[in-house]
Amino acid sequence: MKAVLLKQTGEIEKLKENLVIDDIPIQEINENEVLVKINYAALNHRDLWITKGLYAGIKLPVVLGSDCSGIIESIGKNVKDFSAGDEVVINPGINFGSDENFQSRDFKIIGLPDNGTLEEYIAIDKSKVYKKPAHLDMIQASALPLAGLTAYRAVFTRGKIEKGKNVLVTGIGGGVSTFALLFATSFCANVYVTSGCDSKLSKALELGAKAGVNYKNENWDKELNSLCGGFNFVIDGTGGETISKCLNVLNQGGKIVNYGATTGIIKNLDTRKIFWKQASILGTTMGSDSDFKNMIDYINDKKITPVVDKVFEMKDAVSAFRRMHKSEQLGKIIISI
Repeated sequence: MKAVLLKQTGEIEKLKENLVIDDIPIQEINENEVLVKINYAALNHRDLWITKGLYAGIKLPVVLGSDCSGIIESIGKNVKDFSAGDEVVINPGINFGSDENFQSRDFKIIGLPDNGTLEEYIAIDKSKVYKKPAHLDMIQASALPLAGLTAYRAVFTRGKIEKGKNVLVTGIGGGVSTFALLFATSFCANVYVTSGCDSKLSKALELGAKAGVNYKNENWDKELNSLCGGFNFVIDGTGGETISKCLNVLNQGGKIVNYGATTGIIKNLDTRKIFWKQASILGTTMGSDSDFKNMIDYINDKKITPVVDKVFEMKDAVSAFRRMHKSEQLGKIIISI
């Protein structure tokens, strides 16, 4: 089968040499697995970081990708809930563990160290397979798994946002932040966003945000405070100095839920703002199996449609990665398999 194979890590300029389309064997399924013919796969920043060598445990060569939608080709003898021809999505989190509060030491994500979804077929345990939401097409469904799961856990499981309260989603544009916006607005929260791109702010307003500010403005935190008077909840994937700014706009007793650190570590943090505001700073990553099920149920119930940025052919995978590297997207970048 054809697969997008990472043979070497390096800077983005070397990606055309390092990321190639190659033939690899189709996996044999065991009695508890299904074989899925992948139609579409979606990129995550994780995939980009792996190409640059910025991830622990990289084993090369590897097929990248954690998200996909597809059609079941065949099933193992112990699989009773699915049939060949079913349209499905896959939960990319493996071995989260029995404690819902945090992932186990054996936790891993499809796409590293094991091969991922940028390939024509994938063999996967039946417990990781879910019927595609009926209101979504295959392209939209491929955008769901990793980003939808991460956002759902951040917004609901960890954040426990409340209806009618003010929610800030930082760095709108990526998959997780866009899902966080969709989830929070569908829950009747008042959602505000930040971005370094005015066109992304405009798109966020179309998706239901009350307002947005450009974080390239040094006083963006003051601008937000003037708009709504502060926030009860902040959903952040940037880390770094953004956390300090978020504390400035956080109301008494508010929560900051952080799922990433794209801008690096926090260099200056005034802890007085944490204890005096009785604030909570919560970490979250991916989600449990029950989070994934609840996310799919919520998507079905609210008829939420993921935001798709652009669809690339498999032969243009390098261009898809470059688009993500330049942060040009709003929503998910999809690759047709």
